[in-house]
Amino acid sequence: MTANATDHARETLDTVYRNESRRIHATLIRLLGDFDLAEEALHDAFAAAVERWPKEGVPAKPRAWLVSTGRFKAIDALRRRTRFDAALPELAQRLDALAGDAEWWEDEGVADDQLRLIFTCCHPALSPEARAALTLREVCGLTTEEIARAFLTAPTTLAQRIVRAKTKIRDAGIPYQVPTRADLPERLDTVLQVVYLVFNEGYSASSGTAVTRADLSGEAIRLGRLLAELLPEPEVLGLLALMLLHESRRAARTSPDGDLILLDDQDRARWNREQITEGSSLVVQALSSRTTPGRPGPYTLQAAIAAVHAQAPSAGTTDWAQIVALYGVLVQVVPSPIVELNRAVAVAMRDGPAAGLSLVDALMADGELCDYHLAHSVRADLCRRLGHTSEARTAYERALELTRQEPERRFLERRLAELG
Repeated sequence: MTANATDHARETLDTVYRNESRRIHATLIRLLGDFDLAEEALHDAFAAAVERWPKEGVPAKPRAWLVSTGRFKAIDALRRRTRFDAALPELAQRLDALAGDAEWWEDEGVADDQLRLIFTCCHPALSPEARAALTLREVCGLTTEEIARAFLTAPTTLAQRIVRAKTKIRDAGIPYQVPTRADLPERLDTVLQVVYLVFNEGYSASSGTAVTRADLSGEAIRLGRLLAELLPEPEVLGLLALMLLHESRRAARTSPDGDLILLDDQDRARWNREQITEGSSLVVQALSSRTTPGRPGPYTLQAAIAAVHAQAPSAGTTDWAQIVALYGVLVQVVPSPIVELNRAVAVAMRDGPAAGLSLVDALMADGELCDYHLAHSVRADLCRRLGHTSEARTAYERALELTRQEPERRFLERRLAELG
């Protein structure tokens, strides 16, 4: 094979790994019925591709090739282990019997495997914490450390939680399938929570060298679309709208050097108007399609807030009074110190930094946000705007201690330098 062909094979493999590895993993879990065996098969399949594709060329259907190869690698592994576990030969024989059934690995047959997997991971038999952690790990491939930061939990605790969840799925025989329509509503809230957690990790990475991780936010939006097709309930539409409206700002959120650009300073001409149009339309649809009286759900409310931002032609024309009112409703629907913090920021924009700082100080006094870097960053900014330089410096330094994302660290360091 020529050097160009070899380079092409390696580039294709890298692209497939970035874009398809979690879908392949989901399909292997369906085929093998075992999380750890599927993970091992996934790595074995990509290892085989690294060795064979540069020599033999890229297969016509790379994902199908990897699924098929991973399945056969798993069968081989099971055969080698049969003398240790009497139940394994039966599984190996079952997989052998499916060897000629293309439905099990062709692209058309695996399109919704991640959706099946997410409902399995969010089964009511698992604790809420385990559902979210397992889905982030298995569906999206986040590391234990990344998930632990999202949950403000020790990595060892998260690892134990994930192991227990896998054991529960195996021992309880939880099926790998999308629930019936009758069972969907009770399972939906946790699924939406997990999808949004995935999106947030992609939209604002918890650590690393980049502000965003387009693979994760893109995958969350894909899952959101699948859910909207499956169950077009108001909150499903609201979540999809929220993700699209936030995602529309991606191109404007960082400089060419990868530095963070705040919302007020972003070039709104770079916002994705198609996503804004679609997201705004979904907000209207979610608000108008509610079948029960009462307040809209939290995702719909957050999407409505994002729509107000998206529809403002400039930062100075933002309707902060409407945003404060929407946050006031949101905090009643889902009482949370983080929602209160966001409301305080909106109040500061409407009424001035002193009004916002008073609210933030009251929140900080409760102690729940002491280790939340954005709370200290918000307080620092309000103090800076008020000319309280010493307090601003202390708050920026504390935010810097807690921040693990490099672009955010550089932003905070610049703010500190500007204080002299």
